[in-house]
Amino acid sequence: MNPKRRVLMKASTLLLAVPGLAEAQDSFPTKPIRYVVPVSAGGGSDLVGRTVAERWGKVLGQSIVVENQAGGGGVIACQMTAKASPDGYSLMQGYVATHGTNPATRKVPYDPVKDFTPIGMIGGTPNVLVVNSAVPVANLKEFIEYARKQPVAYGSAGPGSLTHLTMELFAQQLGLKMTHAAYRGIAPAFTDLIGGQTQAMFPGLAAALPNIRSGRVRPLAVTGHARHPLAKDVPTLEEAGLKGFDAMQWYGVVGPAGIPADVVKRLNTSLTTVLQSPDLKDRLSAEALDPTPMTPDQFGHFIADEVNRWSQLAKARGIRLDT
Repeated sequence: MNPKRRVLMKASTLLLAVPGLAEAQDSFPTKPIRYVVPVSAGGGSDLVGRTVAERWGKVLGQSIVVENQAGGGGVIACQMTAKASPDGYSLMQGYVATHGTNPATRKVPYDPVKDFTPIGMIGGTPNVLVVNSAVPVANLKEFIEYARKQPVAYGSAGPGSLTHLTMELFAQQLGLKMTHAAYRGIAPAFTDLIGGQTQAMFPGLAAALPNIRSGRVRPLAVTGHARHPLAKDVPTLEEAGLKGFDAMQWYGVVGPAGIPADVVKRLNTSLTTVLQSPDLKDRLSAEALDPTPMTPDQFGHFIADEVNRWSQLAKARGIRLDT
């Protein structure tokens, strides 16, 4: 071997052996990252994904390319992500359906905990109990009394959706008998609620706000531990006397199982930086979304708890959609 070449190779080996230098020469990320959003383009979930991806890419110094992959309530996107290379370059925006209510109510071809690496929570928006404006109640207490005396039909965005399970949780805790009317999406569910075909619903706050502000539906209470800034006059269910009741539409980032710890740390740290930006909070205020940074471990435990609690509710209420 050429003596000069031998010296260069030896020097390179020594440099790579120095802690931090090897990592610096091959730091993550070195190419664009694919970010799968499991819905069609144009909706609230897509807005969250694109808003976060744009700012996150700037912090990481690489483009984060959003890829919409709708189908099967997020099942296709989950399968695609779970089978991707665990190198940190294939990520997905998981949410309450993909990693909570879907696995609780039906058989899905993935394990929401074991098949994914949790990266971090993005944030969540509360659900709000609303009634048709003609229902003669002014608050939660009056609605409960009303529902105990006569049949109440409630709408949802579909069987097993968060709007469905949140009302089932409400009915379970209060011992109410209510009739479920399932729709293919939240828009037709609102149409029938406003028209009086149903009397109540438990949608996400962002979806409900236009109809609340127009007076077409009446808000009675929001989930969560504090009133929401966009609905300051609406009490929480806890304030209204229903202690410990919580449900929310949440979004977070996951990747395939087995992503190296140093890559996960880099992704989580940079995501947290994005979520702490006042600009992001202002941009997502239209979706009533509160940024909620979590460590990967915290987010992993959060997902496991979501699957467990919605599974317990589905079992108790006899909700199984694949039998």
